[in-house]
Amino acid sequence: MTVHFIGAGPGAADLITVRGRDLIHRCAVVLYAGSLVPEAVVGEAPAGARVVDTAPLTLDEIIAEMEAAHEAGFEVARVHSGDPSLYGAIAEQMRRLDALAIPYDVTPGVSAYAAAAAALKAELTLPEVVQTVIVTRTAVRSSPMPDGEDLKTLGAGGGTLAIHLSVNNLAHVVRELTPLRGADCPVVVAYRVSWPDEKFIRGTLADIRAKVKESGITRTALILVGRALGEGAHADSRLYDPTHHHVLRPKGGA
Repeated sequence: MTVHFIGAGPGAADLITVRGRDLIHRCAVVLYAGSLVPEAVVGEAPAGARVVDTAPLTLDEIIAEMEAAHEAGFEVARVHSGDPSLYGAIAEQMRRLDALAIPYDVTPGVSAYAAAAAALKAELTLPEVVQTVIVTRTAVRSSPMPDGEDLKTLGAGGGTLAIHLSVNNLAHVVRELTPLRGADCPVVVAYRVSWPDEKFIRGTLADIRAKVKESGITRTALILVGRALGEGAHADSRLYDPTHHHVLRPKGGA
């Protein structure tokens, strides 16, 4: 018996990995975050499977479900939204499973920031513009941010910022980043990426707050900030430049 932590992706049922889907197919118990994982994903569970929405459960109650499955010899699909390594709260679950000697593994998923970039047809790392992506959040009601991980520190460089769990803290985001990035810095707020009702709000640090307020979006949205999101021509990378030679394209080759 194994507990399989599975990244379901950002929302669209066909953005789960083949491995993740196949694991759900065979598991007699499926635990999922109902507010963020679409029913079509857990609908892949076999007939008669125990399917539990963990949104209203505590950590102890979730672990109790895993313990009961373990005692019965049932495999468990523990389905998280996006990629479980990002804000998935899997570390605390794995610590509990370690203490109980219950085996587990992890299957990655598509993160919301990657799905948002795909939908926007955007490259988050552009040559001579930005070569770093910072995935972070702000503290509202959740755990406080560690020292040195505040937006003033992380925003001081030029990297593209993918700010999770913070759309209801947008005023703080704008206030912290405007002096660092400039009021004209491009911003995209991506709401329910890949879901049927997905929405993208484009703006700048100067006007994004008003646009989001007008839209009524208060949750389930990602904030992307950075010059890579702006329109206009940018330099080409050297990767395919004819003057750039490497082991697979040696100088003087055909």
